[in-house]
This record gives sequence, C-alpha cells and structure tokens, in this order.
Amino acid sequence: METTHFETVAIRTQSERTQYLEHSTPLYLTSSFIFDDAEDMRASFAEEKERNLYSRFSNPNTSEFVSKVVEMEGAEDGYAFATGMAAIFSTFGALLSASDHIISCRSVFGSTHTLFTKYFPKWNIETSYFKVNEVEIVEELIQPNTKILYVESPTNPAVDILDLKLLGEIAKKHNLIFIVDNCFATPYLQRPIEFGADIVIHSATKLMDGQGRVLGGVVVGSQKLVREIYLFSRNTGPAMSPFNAWVLSKSLETLSVRVDKHCENAIQVAQYLERHEAVDSVKYPFLPSHPQYNVAKQQMRAGGNIIAFQIKGGIASGRQFLNKIKLCSLSANLGDTRTIVTHPASTTHSKLSKEDRLEVGITDGLVRVSVGLEYVEDIINDLNQALD
Repeated sequence: METTHFETVAIRTQSERTQYLEHSTPLYLTSSFIFDDAEDMRASFAEEKERNLYSRFSNPNTSEFVSKVVEMEGAEDGYAFATGMAAIFSTFGALLSASDHIISCRSVFGSTHTLFTKYFPKWNIETSYFKVNEVEIVEELIQPNTKILYVESPTNPAVDILDLKLLGEIAKKHNLIFIVDNCFATPYLQRPIEFGADIVIHSATKLMDGQGRVLGGVVVGSQKLVREIYLFSRNTGPAMSPFNAWVLSKSLETLSVRVDKHCENAIQVAQYLERHEAVDSVKYPFLPSHPQYNVAKQQMRAGGNIIAFQIKGGIASGRQFLNKIKLCSLSANLGDTRTIVTHPASTTHSKLSKEDRLEVGITDGLVRVSVGLEYVEDIINDLNQALD
C-alpha cells in the first residue's frame, strides 16, 4: 500500500525481510559482505549491481535509516555519518574546491563556525557572514566564486528563524547550493527542500535519537549532490555504524509522537518563563513575541523543543541558576527525553570574546532549555525554584 503519511513512512519503511521473516529489522553487525564468484564481485565493484559491499560504503541498517529520512524530507538520496559534524564537514569537503566561497548566517553551531574560520582557510576557502536580521544583504555578499549558501533554522543556541523560502529563491537565482541544518526542527516540523534547499543536514544525535544514546548524522538532498558526498565519504571513512543506525531507525518510528509532546511541553514552559520576573526575555518560535514568529508559523508545523531566555544578572546569575537546578540535567546535548539546561556564556561559548558571543545573540544571561518529556509542571517547578 502506497502512503506518504509521515508516521506510517517512519514505521513501515524497513529493510527487506530475511528468510526468517522477522517482524523487526535485525542488526547487521558485519564489516563486509560476500560474493558468489569473480564475476559477481567484479560487477558489484563496477556498480553494475546495487548491493552492499562493505559497511563503510553501505549496510542494511544504515540504508534503512537513510531511506526513512529521505522519505521524511522529500529528498532523492542520502548518506549516514558517525556524527552530525562528520556530516557537515563531509558535505563541504565533497562540494567545495580550493578558492571557493561560502555565505553563511553568523548564527551557526560553534564547531561549524570553527570549520569556517580555522580549517577551511587552509584551502583558501573563505566565508562571508550575515546576521539573522540582515537577510537583505545576502545578495551583496555573493562573489564570482561563491558556491554555497548555508544556514541553520532554528539557530543554535539563540533559536532564531531564517526565511527559508526567501533564501531558497536567492540561491536558485544565483545558482548557489542551498544547505540547511534542520536539526532543531526535524523533518516532522519542517521540510527545507520544499523551500528550495538542495541539501538538508541533521545531527541525528538530537531529536532523531531523542534519548541521549547514540551519535549520528545524516545528509539528504538531490541525487547528484548526494552522489558527490557519498563518494567523498566512502573514501574518507566517516560512516555511521550499523548499531547506531539500527537504534536511530527504531527511534524514528516514535519521532512524531515524541516531538508533539516536546512541543506541547515547550510552549507551556516558554509561556511560564515570559511571566517570570527574573527573566528579561524569551525566544521560542511559536511565541508571538518571537522576532520571526510569522516566518516560523509559515514554515514550521510547531515550535520545537528549544527555548532561549535571558536571565537577569548576567554570567553570575546564569551560573547560580545552573547550581540550583535539581530535576533538569546540566549537559551539552539537546533533544533528549530529559530536560536539559545550559548557560552558553559560561560553558559552551566561554572561549569566545563577549563581542563574538553578542554577534550570534549569546548574551551573558542567555540560558538554553531543551524541554524534555517529563510532566510539564515538574519541569516548570524546577525552573521556578532555580530562578527564585
């Protein structure tokens, strides 16, 4: 039976059953696969046959996981990686050449920023940044050697929203490869390809796993571009393990119900924080007070599980807030069943200058909350006692 419904695709997209007729996909812990004879081996390596050769290239478990994400995002093809950063680096490594130019929103994950500023310049690859509220200058930044337009939406950690439709139109007009990190939204809440993205990247470690167990990354998009990423990756070796793929594929079966509950909890937590006297401001995509609220409503199904809020008193208050947390976890991860709080200025982004932090919306009092699946009033009560 043909279906395009998200929940059914997530559950019913499976590897072909073996002779044992298992109901749940088995775990294929094998490094390699065998061939019938010399001709079978020759034809397989010549890619005249579509089959598994070696688990660095493909494996039934990674193929099943990728197939699900491809269907969820409305893509043509994909490849799975050991981590989200492996997915990001391999995508750029495959698609860029020396002396190419990237245009990126300044609000990107810290490790991605490090690629742009520390490592890519080794190959004479430069990056021009625009701020989230400066989308109108993107076309002014385009150079003859510009190859890629890259954004996260929502952004990490300030939860800003980029207008993907507008950026997709700019990329198409100037023949740029438009790449979107869709990690915070997941394909359940947002499908960037519908707005013109050529490539969509996820850290599967986050909401896709959703339980803080395994690392993973995945890239999906046009078949032509993914082919280049695949060839780069099968030679450089950042492949996802079969075990992690097996875990992640099972996790996708519950993605929609988990994310619905995350969003239900998050909007209640965000509304509570807006009312608290110790909080200066709150950013959550589906709060009417969010600067890009209208854009978020146009391109997202719901607001996700990440909230950024400004606590009064700066770094000292942020550290005190963390010390008083009892129920929630202090961790650098996000998208877990368990609510996680972080204070970027004193932890993940403490090595940046204050000026650099402000460039991406990280004030001294910014706190990021990854809202989990606990009973929502228990989450609110813990935040409340820490704020009070």
